[in-house]
Amino acid sequence: MTKRIHFTVDDLARTRVTATLGVAAETLDGIKRLREGGTPAFHRWRTSVGRELGGRLCEQAGPLLALMPAHGPQIDVASLAGNTTCIDEAVDNLLAASRVLTRLEVEYLDVHPAHRAWARALADGDREARLQLAGALRACHRAAVAPYWQQMRLDLATAREGYVCTMAEGGVERLLETLCDPLVRWRPPVLEVRHPRDADIYLRGRGLIIAPTVFSSQQAEVLQNLVDQEQAPVLALPTVGEGTDGSAHWLTEEAAERSLDDLMGRTRAAVLAAAADGCSTTELARRLGISLATASEHATVLRRAALITTRRDGKAVRHTTTHLGTALLASITRGFGP
Repeated sequence: MTKRIHFTVDDLARTRVTATLGVAAETLDGIKRLREGGTPAFHRWRTSVGRELGGRLCEQAGPLLALMPAHGPQIDVASLAGNTTCIDEAVDNLLAASRVLTRLEVEYLDVHPAHRAWARALADGDREARLQLAGALRACHRAAVAPYWQQMRLDLATAREGYVCTMAEGGVERLLETLCDPLVRWRPPVLEVRHPRDADIYLRGRGLIIAPTVFSSQQAEVLQNLVDQEQAPVLALPTVGEGTDGSAHWLTEEAAERSLDDLMGRTRAAVLAAAADGCSTTELARRLGISLATASEHATVLRRAALITTRRDGKAVRHTTTHLGTALLASITRGFGP
């Protein structure tokens, strides 16, 4: 079975890459991973997290699990929570999502009879039902993603940088030619994506967004906005290979931060790590609890050391780790692997 993505010249020009689908999407896919069973690449992660799903986490995650039936479609939390890398922002977005979008995500799910009344209330915009779903998302994130998020962001940023380098050296078509074989194959002007269901997707000038993921179930996914059909579809590609040990991916954030602190100092190390997936000076200050002036000062030092790059994005500036900065983060954190 294949999904066929049809490109025009305009679509090739508007194709771009991003570093992540966001923390909500990774959380949802992480829970899917826990439920589906183990593979070598995720063994270490499952060992430390999997047992929690059968205990207190299972109870806390109940509202989210209710919208993830074993058969048929499951809720796309990312469409409600956005692609932010901050769980607090993701929860705020979920609570503020339109009733139209929420209903579209929920009403066709094959929810267990015991949960149908609650699911209908959620689809109708009930505030308490949304708060319960938000609490479940937080609980799942705290157990399955938060301890590993820093290393995950580095892996995702490295994957994005690889996409960018390929585009810079060979253009968009070269990128499409080299994407995740055998899951994806470029047969100009069509990108074929191996998928359980046949479908044709016509971009019609919207372009395509390519995003790496960590917890993807080893198939490429094509994600489309159910409300705004003018938004470009997203092609999500797995970054963790099934045939690898994968233990280096599951370095906890505590160990990673400790190694960076020793080398660079706590605040500057935190600024470098936060820039792994790109953020503004204001975002740096807010995430790290420091002043704008302090965030700007540390960003300047890192930029002079060629560890981050800064570009203007409207009225703000956006900081992103360079190849050297990403390599430094990866080399230090992987040193704590088994």
